[in-house]
Amino acid sequence: MSGNRFLDLAQGALAGRGFELRRHHAARRQRIFAARGVDLVLDVGAARGGYGTQLRRFGYTGRIVSFEPLADAYADLSRAIEADPAWQAHRTALGAEAGTATINVASNSDSSSLLPMLDAHRAAAPQVGYVGTQTVTISRLDDLAQEALGAATTPYLKIDTQGFERGVLAGAPETLRQVVGLQLELSFVPLYDGGMTVDEAVAWAYGEGFHLVGIEQGYTAPSGEILQVDGVFWR
Repeated sequence: MSGNRFLDLAQGALAGRGFELRRHHAARRQRIFAARGVDLVLDVGAARGGYGTQLRRFGYTGRIVSFEPLADAYADLSRAIEADPAWQAHRTALGAEAGTATINVASNSDSSSLLPMLDAHRAAAPQVGYVGTQTVTISRLDDLAQEALGAATTPYLKIDTQGFERGVLAGAPETLRQVVGLQLELSFVPLYDGGMTVDEAVAWAYGEGFHLVGIEQGYTAPSGEILQVDGVFWR
């Protein structure tokens, strides 16, 4: 059987089950990184290191600096980067002011947030809820990123903080002046109390001189409604 015939059959079989064969969004993002010469990724809200691992899998070889406040997630992140000298991590949350705060720990860890979870999130994922709290350090991105930014020519900032993007951005005016690319969660409905919605996030990004170049798969409700995507912006 020819390759094209096999591919047609595979695509037909997937379509019949509600799936589609397409290029992975991370591969598309890596093409942008390569074309633009990205040499530093600031990974805010790194969780267990999945985003950085994905970057490596799809060909990014530059430096990564990750930030993650939760104890268990940071421990896994530290193990993930042990053999990667170009990847560093800080155990801290990021916000407008340095200090400490109480973070809500979710049952799936990835939904943990400094903000209260709203009904729309609970309805979309009833199996996910807050199961505890941790006291975490809060730092300003400007206070931690400047050393890394000094050696970078084309830095990129990714923020995945479960609604707390506004606080991260407020503590990063100098960093934002230097980054050339940006990745933000775009929420179509409020999922966390006080979180930015898509209209606020896109308006802010365009006001700062960025424009939208890509949309990546995000959070979908059981009904099929898309609640959140990731927006990739470039200056």
